[in-house]
Amino acid sequence: MVDMNKILIVDDDDELRENLAEILSRRGFHIDEASSGEEAIKKASSDQFDIVLLDLMMPGVGGMDVLTELKKSKPRTKVIMITAFATIDNAVEAIKKGASDYISKPFQIDNLDVTIRRVLEESKFDISAKNLGLDHTLSSLTNYIRREIIKLLHINKSLHLMETTRALEIEDHTKVVFHLKMLKESGLIKQDKEKAYSLTKEGENALDCLKILESHLSS
Repeated sequence: MVDMNKILIVDDDDELRENLAEILSRRGFHIDEASSGEEAIKKASSDQFDIVLLDLMMPGVGGMDVLTELKKSKPRTKVIMITAFATIDNAVEAIKKGASDYISKPFQIDNLDVTIRRVLEESKFDISAKNLGLDHTLSSLTNYIRREIIKLLHINKSLHLMETTRALEIEDHTKVVFHLKMLKESGLIKQDKEKAYSLTKEGENALDCLKILESHLSS
């Protein structure tokens, strides 16, 4: 149930944090707040949160440091980074350290809501993949965007970056760049001389596993 999902909002901007807490509470989430990295680590160590909304730039213990600590102590907790500096470098570093996604300030609350619900679905995907013994095969596909890319490439055979971005209906193409890079490094997709992406044989096999898993989730 959505109203059982617990979210910790971590931001030193009191007004933003309190407004987010009020809005997300009305949308059925159980909310707690932390105004600093130190407070976030303390609260996360004594409670179990489904998602931590974590500001990247904070005085003292910054968002990246908090992310590192959270992934050590609470690896199942999903983290969404909040940043005013939406660059691919920030995205790569945050996701390599374990973040599930990031959202850029200023953002629309509906976009944040969609991101939160996608990350919650990712958590269910993780659990089901492990229960089915598919965690190794599908480790690159826990993220919703990467799963959708695999499906799009299966349907369209090949796509360029901007074609993929438009098909995904994602405004920030840097997110798509990163996820394409992850899939390429995992050997699930390849890129030709014209910079078009397509599935490898391993990618087609992963798609078959993905269908099994989604069938399991819907049953």
